[in-house]
Amino acid sequence: MDFKLPERAQNSHKGTFGKVLNIAGSRYMPGAAYLSSVSALKIGCGYCFLASEDSVINAISAQTQNIVFLPYKKIKQQNPDIISIGCGLTTSHKAQVIFKEVISHFKNTPLIVDADGLNILAKNNVKLPDDIILTPHPMEAARLLNIELEQVLNDLESSAKQISKKYNCTTVLKSHNTVVCSKKLEIYINNTGNSALAKAGSGDVLTGMIAGLVAQGMEMFEAAKLGVYLHGKCGELATQKLTEYSVMAEDLISYIPYAIKDCLPKNSCN
Repeated sequence: MDFKLPERAQNSHKGTFGKVLNIAGSRYMPGAAYLSSVSALKIGCGYCFLASEDSVINAISAQTQNIVFLPYKKIKQQNPDIISIGCGLTTSHKAQVIFKEVISHFKNTPLIVDADGLNILAKNNVKLPDDIILTPHPMEAARLLNIELEQVLNDLESSAKQISKKYNCTTVLKSHNTVVCSKKLEIYINNTGNSALAKAGSGDVLTGMIAGLVAQGMEMFEAAKLGVYLHGKCGELATQKLTEYSVMAEDLISYIPYAIKDCLPKNSCN
C-alpha cells in the first residue's frame, strides 16, 4: 500500500501547515501533554496550542519554547484545524466538563480522542463531530463497546469495525499489528513497529503525529494510516541504536524525521 506525505509548498508560512489544539495533561501526567504536543510539531504542523492546567504549562514551558500555551478558559477563542483531547487528561469532573464543552462548541472541527478522552466518551452520551478519530487500546475499546476485553482481543478487526460503526468514526485500535478502520469500514492492518512501542507515552506520541498530519490537510483515514505506519517505523529505527528494551516515548519523537526521510524519495511509502 502506498502512503503520500503531505506536500510542503516552498511559498508558505506557519499557517500553511495548520494548527493543532491539544487539550491534554494533568498535575500528575504532564508528560502526556508534552509528548503529544511536540509530536504534532515534529511531524510538520505549523502551530500546536496546548490547553492545560497551570502546573502542566509551567512544567512543559521549562522544556520547550515551541508550543503555544493556553489556559482552559481560552479554548473557545481558538480556531484550530484539528483538536486532540484526552492524553493525560484524567476522568475528573473538571475533565468531563471540558470534554463536553469542547464537543459541543467545536461541532465542525476534526477531532482526535485518546486515552482519558475515550474513557469519558464511554461513560457519556454525546453527539460527536462528523470527522473524528478514536485511538483506543484493547481495554479502552472494550469500554467503548461495553464488552469484555477478551472479545476485543479475539477479533481486533471486528472490534475496530464495531467502534467505527457505533461512533461513525475512524478507529485506530492499537495492538502489535494496529488496525485502522474508516467510517466506511475499510480496514488497514499495520505491519511496522515492535515491542519498543509497548511503553507508557507511546500512544501520546501517536496521537500527536496523527493530529499533525490532519492539520496539514490530510483526510482522517489517510492520516491515521500514515501516522500509525510512521509511528511503528520510529520504533524500528530507534531500536537499531537503543534496543527494544530501552526505547522510551520521548525517543520516538527524535526518530520522526528519520521515519519521514524513509518515505521521501518518491514522496511515498511502499
